[in-house]
Amino acid sequence: MNYVYDFLLFLAQLLVLIGGLLIFINGIVAISSRYKTELKEGQIEVRKINEKYEAARNVLREASWDEHDWKKEKKSEKKRIKQEAKDRKKQASGSEEINSSKSRLYVIDFQGDIKASQVENLREEISTVLSELGKGDEVLLRLESPGGMVHGYGLAASQLIRIKKAGAHLTVSVDKVAASGGYMMACVASEIVAAPFALIGSVGVVAQIPNFHKLLKKNEIDYEILTAGEFKRTMTVLGENTYKGREKFMLELEDTHNLFKDFVSHQRPKLNISDIATGEVWYGERAIEYGLVDSIKTSDELIQERLESWDIFSVKFVVNHSWQEKIGMAGETAITRIFSRIWQWSSARFRL
Repeated sequence: MNYVYDFLLFLAQLLVLIGGLLIFINGIVAISSRYKTELKEGQIEVRKINEKYEAARNVLREASWDEHDWKKEKKSEKKRIKQEAKDRKKQASGSEEINSSKSRLYVIDFQGDIKASQVENLREEISTVLSELGKGDEVLLRLESPGGMVHGYGLAASQLIRIKKAGAHLTVSVDKVAASGGYMMACVASEIVAAPFALIGSVGVVAQIPNFHKLLKKNEIDYEILTAGEFKRTMTVLGENTYKGREKFMLELEDTHNLFKDFVSHQRPKLNISDIATGEVWYGERAIEYGLVDSIKTSDELIQERLESWDIFSVKFVVNHSWQEKIGMAGETAITRIFSRIWQWSSARFRL
């Protein structure tokens, strides 16, 4: 009996070892092919949001309406669709000039992480929208981000400025959080709308660097850093941090904060920057009092208000990945999410 138990234990350990090796190998493959993936040509997916809501409404009507009324409605709907198809055909042939009374609203989603890694997708989506942007058309960005690296979110904000430069009205909707780098993006908008309990603000800069020098010294392990240039390495994880290096790092941190404040002030000149550039976050209902947002509303409300009078399109850039890359990126995403959660938890004020 003990022999069987030992064999099963050995088999389980062997399977775990093989599984771990496979995951490790696939991770290496995914990481090594990351740059190749960035060079792949993805594809733009466009979906008409009006049709999604129309389909949902029809399902509800079919279930709740009288059968006679539902059949009558379907017949009327078919006539309307047929007439719209004829109008589009005439417009395409150029035989008749038809001016559609409906403007278009292009909806883009941005889910931010520490690295603002979705900025490459955002670049492609904005380029596509700008190529077809007409007079009276608008762009809605549904933004969710707790912030992250300065250079990543700086680029994301710069991409949004392209929409403003094209003369289009840009609305940013925040349902959950747009803090720090997320607000750097949001402040570019012509209009910011936020849910009542969305977290807004955090106009500040933070840097957290662990230092293991004392631990290494205690275990008699030497670590040397060779640099050329007085401030090539101001702060280090393994070496000894000096007062001069720490002072220089603080100056850089303060300069970054000043640049952040100047950017927000330029984009939203009515803000009292000294009141909001403290690193604090506010819920939507409070943020509107400081002028951080323009109105309290969810993205769903914003879209539903325009369903009847606007053509609304969701625009998304998608890159097809191999299964090895998917496994590797899944691991990387999991780790990133863990750090993002820790970041959010550490800055959370209250939880329900």
